[in-house]
Amino acid sequence: MNWATEHRTWPYSGNSEFVLCKPHRWHVQDVGSGPLLLLIHGAGGSTHCWQHLIPFLQENYRVVAIDLPGQGFTNLGAQQRCGLDDMAEDILTLCTHQNWQPVAIIGHSAGAALALRMAELRSIPQVIGINAALDTFHGLAGVLFPALAKTIAATPLAATVFSATASQGNTVARIISGTGSSLTPQDLGLYRRLVASRNHVQATLLMMAQWKLEPLLARLPDMIVKTLLMAATNDKAVPPATSHHAAQRLQNARCVVLPDLGHLAQEEDAITVASHIYAELGTAFTPTKEMIS
Repeated sequence: MNWATEHRTWPYSGNSEFVLCKPHRWHVQDVGSGPLLLLIHGAGGSTHCWQHLIPFLQENYRVVAIDLPGQGFTNLGAQQRCGLDDMAEDILTLCTHQNWQPVAIIGHSAGAALALRMAELRSIPQVIGINAALDTFHGLAGVLFPALAKTIAATPLAATVFSATASQGNTVARIISGTGSSLTPQDLGLYRRLVASRNHVQATLLMMAQWKLEPLLARLPDMIVKTLLMAATNDKAVPPATSHHAAQRLQNARCVVLPDLGHLAQEEDAITVASHIYAELGTAFTPTKEMIS
């Protein structure tokens, strides 16, 4: 993604900054004041996926959202550090560098797995997962999909060709619809701009290729961090049963249902997601007309 050409119309670009914390140059958005909430998007996303949720959260919290390595506007400094453990370690290094001490980490999809791994490595008071990707592909798909991602990521021009084709026509709309979510044309346009970036696509493929979730899943019963998992009933990417099952295995977790929403629930109905976050954090939630509009 080219910040010079994209930033004028990117959500919350006025709150963006770039932080060099090796091995990556991070794109960070810092909004509001108060106790700090750290927001981590899922594979293929960026800070933009929080644009509708931030207005509700910033009324009572300092909200920090980051782009994962190589995705969005974060420059990837080490191609071999796109897996779960490496990214969790690098985000914690960034937290130390910036003196961030989050009272909770909110993760969407794969971002929730990163949040739980970070809570293992450092004391984090709370984790909130939205359609948390806490399960693996089963059977032959579990073998083929990571191998396929690894092969594509290593193929010259593969990301370039995908970006050039997927960013045209209705491809992005079909992909989003396939997750069970319905987004506005404006929001779909942001995903189309992401997919048009070869570097963003390449980093997403590297993340998929290096993602090893099984060790984290095996340790779920040992985790004591207070956890809220939100499961959208129309999620076609991560079935709601995934969150219910993970909550049962965690020591200090509960699961709430988000009716009629898909995988990108926080973009479809931010006020409902915000109400659950506020309830979990023990803060009164009184949205104003300006926030809702």
